[in-house]
Amino acid sequence: MEHDTLSRDEALKNRPPTVSAEEWEAAYQRLRAKEKAVMRERDALAAERRRMPWLAVEKDYAFIGPDGKMSLLDLFDGRRQLIVYRAFMEPGTGKWPEHGCIGCSLIADQVAHPAHINARDTSLAFVSRVAQADLGRMKAQMGWEHIPWYTLTDDFDADFGVDEWHGTNAFIREGDKVFRTYFINGRGDEQMGNPWNYLDMTALGRQEEWEDSPEGYPQTPPYGWWVWHDDLDTDPGRE
Repeated sequence: MEHDTLSRDEALKNRPPTVSAEEWEAAYQRLRAKEKAVMRERDALAAERRRMPWLAVEKDYAFIGPDGKMSLLDLFDGRRQLIVYRAFMEPGTGKWPEHGCIGCSLIADQVAHPAHINARDTSLAFVSRVAQADLGRMKAQMGWEHIPWYTLTDDFDADFGVDEWHGTNAFIREGDKVFRTYFINGRGDEQMGNPWNYLDMTALGRQEEWEDSPEGYPQTPPYGWWVWHDDLDTDPGRE
C-alpha cells in the first residue's frame, strides 16, 4: 500500500502549483471565459446542423423488435425524429456471449432515460445483429431496460456507415417519408447519451426559443418541456 501511494505521488511530481484563493479565482475566471466561448461555438455548430440538407431514405429497411418485424418508420414510434445508435452486441465482439463490445457497453451505460428526448418528439433506438432473446438477456444483465433495442436484418448498417464501427445517425420524417439528417461517430460518440447532445445533433435541435433555427421551426421556452420520466402524460409528440 505504501508503495502504491509513493508511486501516485511520483506520478504527480509535475502537478500545478498551490496558490492563494485570489490567484485560484483569477485562473478559474480565465479558463471559464474560454469554456463559455467553446459553448457558444457548440451552439453555433448545432445551428448549422439544423440547416444541413436532408437525404431521403429510399430503401425499405427491416428490424426485429420484441413484438416482431418492424420498419425504420416503426422505430420512430409515432414521433417526428429518430436517433439510431449501432451497438456491437454480437458474436465476435467483446467477450461474447458474456459481454458485447466494451465501448458500446460504456455508451449504453451513460444513456439517460429516453423520456426526455421523447418530450421533444424524438425517439431513440439501439440496433445490433443478434436475436431479441440475446438483446433481452443483455438488457437485463446490464440494466439497459430503458433503452429500446432492435435487431438488424439487412444492409442498414452498411448503408449508414456503421457496419464496421459504432455510430449515431439522426433521422426525421414527413408523414411516411424518412430522411437522414446527421451522423456522428468516432470520438464524437463519446459525448452521446445525455438528452442535450442527442437533441443538438437532430434537425430540430432542443426546440427552445433561444436557439438559432430556421423560421417556423418548433420552439418553446426553456425548461417548460422537462419531464419526470415516470410520467406517461408528458410525451406530447407521439401519435
